[in-house]
Amino acid sequence: MHNRILAALERSQADYTEIRLEERESTSVAFRGQELETASSVIDAGGMVRCLCHDGGWGIVTFNNRDNLEEKVAQATQCARAAKSDNPIELAPIPIVEDHITVALTRDFRGISLAEKKALVEGYNRLLLGYSDRIVDTSCRYHDTFSKITFANSEGSFIEEERPMVVLGTVAIARDGDNVQQAHESYSRLAGFEAAQGREALAETTARRAVELLAAESVTGGQYPVILNPDLAGVFIHEAFGHLSEADFIYENPAAREMMVLGRRFGPDFLTVFDDGCTPGLRGTHKYDDEGTPTQRTDLIRNGILVGRLHSRETAAKLGEAPTGNARAVNYRHAPIVRMTNTAIAPGTTSFDDMLKDIELGIYACDAYGGNTELESFSFSSGYAYMIRNGQLAEMVKDVILAGNLFATLQNIDAVGNDFVWRHPGGGCGKGGQAPLPVGMGAPHIRIQNVVIGGK
Repeated sequence: MHNRILAALERSQADYTEIRLEERESTSVAFRGQELETASSVIDAGGMVRCLCHDGGWGIVTFNNRDNLEEKVAQATQCARAAKSDNPIELAPIPIVEDHITVALTRDFRGISLAEKKALVEGYNRLLLGYSDRIVDTSCRYHDTFSKITFANSEGSFIEEERPMVVLGTVAIARDGDNVQQAHESYSRLAGFEAAQGREALAETTARRAVELLAAESVTGGQYPVILNPDLAGVFIHEAFGHLSEADFIYENPAAREMMVLGRRFGPDFLTVFDDGCTPGLRGTHKYDDEGTPTQRTDLIRNGILVGRLHSRETAAKLGEAPTGNARAVNYRHAPIVRMTNTAIAPGTTSFDDMLKDIELGIYACDAYGGNTELESFSFSSGYAYMIRNGQLAEMVKDVILAGNLFATLQNIDAVGNDFVWRHPGGGCGKGGQAPLPVGMGAPHIRIQNVVIGGK
C-alpha cells in the first residue's frame, strides 16, 4: 500500500494532493433497562483523496475500495479544476514528516470476546437497576474502536498512526409519582479494555444522583454568584468560547471577526484559556492533525487577553497566521475542518473553600446536560446543583439554567481554582455535520459573579 500511495501522488496533476486511508474495528454493547439493546462488531475501511488546483478549488473523492488510487486522484483533480473560485486557496507551510505511531494497550480490546464485554456492561446495568426501587429505567453502553490512519501528501509527508478508544456511558431514570429525574455519567480514554473495568463507582454515582434529584426543589430564578465545578467549567469554555476560536468560523462570519480581535481583553489577568492537542492520554490528542500538521498547545486567552485562534492550513494562510494542528475529521468520509482538540481553562490559585466562604447566597452548578450558543450568547443546563448559603453548601436544587453574554461572563470571573482536572467524558463534539468528534476538556472550579439563572 505504501508504494501504491506514493505512485498515485507522483502522478497527480493537481497543485496539491493528499490521501487519507482508514481501517477501523469497533464493538458496541448496550443495555436498555433489562434488555440487551445492542451487541455488534463492525469493520470499516475506506479513504479520501483531496486535491487542490490554484485555478479552481478543492476536489474530494471518498471511497471504500482502496484499489486504483491513481484513478481516485484523477477524479479529485477533475473536481478541483471544476471548483472555480474568485479567491485562490493557499495553504500555509508545515514541516514535511515521515512517522509511524503505534500504541501498546494493557488489555487490547480486540482480543476480548464480545461475551466478556457484554458481561461487564450487564454488571454495571444491574448496579443501576438494583440501586433503588425508584430507578425505573437505565441505559448502559460500552463502545471500543481501533483505527489505523495513513496520511500522505504530495509535499512528501507520510504518517501512519494507530488510534484506540474506549467509551463507557451510564444513564439512570428515577421516578416518584409524576416526578421523573435523570442522571448520567460517562468515561472514555485512549486505552485498552482495562479503562472500562472497575467502574462500579461510576454506575453507583449515576443511580444515586437520579434518586437524589427526586427530592431536589427547582431553583428560584434570579441573579447569583455561581461556582462551576470543573466538568461544567470545561463544557462552558468549550461550547461558549472554543467554537468562537475556530478560525473558519471567524473568517466566514463578519460579526465574529469584529468580536474576536487579537489583543482584545476578554477577562481578568488570572484567566488563561488554551487548546492542547499533544497532552498524552486525552481524547482529543494526536501527534498530527488530519492534514499532517503537528499538534501543539495554543493559548487562546492569556492573562485575560485574546492572543490566539485555532487553524487549518487554509485558514492560517487566509489570516496570515501559523497552522495550529486543528484540522480534524471524524473519519475518512469527511474532509478535515477546524476543530478543537483538548480545550481548557488553566489553573489559578484560589481554593474551593475560599470561593465558597465569600458567598452569602449563591449556586454551585455541576455537570452539563447541554446548551445552546449563538455568537456571544449562551445558555447551559447544569446536571445538578446546590445552593450556597452563608459560605456553605446547602440543599440540592434542579432545573438550573445558566444564560448570558459570553464576554460579560468572562469579565465577571473573579476566581479560578487551584484544582485543575482533565475531564474524560464519553460524548463528542459536533460541527459541520461531523459528529461525534472525540475532544477533551479541562478546568478547575471557577467563580462568576452576577450570573442570570433561569428557574421557577
